[in-house]
Amino acid sequence: MEALKLDITADADHAIVWQNNRLYLLDQRLLPGQERYIELQSCAAAATAISDMVVRGAPAIGITAAYAVVLAARAGFTSSPAQWRRLMRPDLAALGRSRPTAINLRWAIEQMEGIVRDLPDGDPEAALLAAAKRIHKADVEANRLIGTIGARLIGKPTSVITHCNAGALATGGYGTALGVIRSAFSAGLIDWVYADETRPWFQGSRLTAWELSRDGIPVRIMTEGAAARRMSEGGIGWVIVGSDRIAANGDVVNKIGTYNLAVVARYHGVRVMVAAPTSTIDMTVPGGADIPIEMRNPEEVLHCGGQRIGAPGVDAWNPVFDVTPAQLVDVIVTERGAVESPDAKKMAELMKT
Repeated sequence: MEALKLDITADADHAIVWQNNRLYLLDQRLLPGQERYIELQSCAAAATAISDMVVRGAPAIGITAAYAVVLAARAGFTSSPAQWRRLMRPDLAALGRSRPTAINLRWAIEQMEGIVRDLPDGDPEAALLAAAKRIHKADVEANRLIGTIGARLIGKPTSVITHCNAGALATGGYGTALGVIRSAFSAGLIDWVYADETRPWFQGSRLTAWELSRDGIPVRIMTEGAAARRMSEGGIGWVIVGSDRIAANGDVVNKIGTYNLAVVARYHGVRVMVAAPTSTIDMTVPGGADIPIEMRNPEEVLHCGGQRIGAPGVDAWNPVFDVTPAQLVDVIVTERGAVESPDAKKMAELMKT
């Protein structure tokens, strides 16, 4: 993959760009030190970018996958105008395996495959590109609705804690958890945002703090282990996080450490808000225990900044996500509305609307 500079502003709302008939991703591995785009011209390259964490965050992964389907169809049609559907299948299969936990990846591929099945003979690129752009635009619109709905629930000015990055970088733009925080800050409801640093990829300190500081929203970074102490001192009204998949009963899969945070929040009387689009809700799995949890290379934990920090000969356990039981979630906020004290019945009612 070749790194290129584009004639656009490198900001969180332009982390995924279709330009010059190519897909460009803001390389999130390099932030905040470097703001560099990577050019993708194939579905395989997009799958690698997803697995290598160039792009991360469930909605952003889904949008990237939608554009990757366009690239797969282009390659198939160029190779054989009569066989392009068959030729793109291996690419889509590999794309679907790039990360196992975030449901938006599968959702976006299925949405695009539905378009593929209904297309007439001829070059499919224009129709598929239009569909990918609709998915991208719809995500941004959903995030703004989530922001508005979530901000109304905050009630009075307070400080909040967020974990990992559920901002514009993790979505098509504006963000889910950070969308709520942005909307609430505009309404005068946010004093400080405390961002967990989020080991081992430091999405909180690198990405969330970068987004919020550029927006002029007051943010402080803290280690995950500091959250209980911070809550005990008072002034924290909410924990606000995103999600990579929500089960039918309201269990929430999110970045590792979210479960810890929810347990501590319950003890201290701090409310927990999960902000996510309905595309993140997987009604095919009854509970969080049924969702596969991605395990990544132990070296991510054993190294930091290119230097080994783990003792020689010691291994590491590196799950990327954990499951927060629905009983620890005060409200799930989606573009369709908010579900307080979520359970299976309430989630089913939401998804019927």
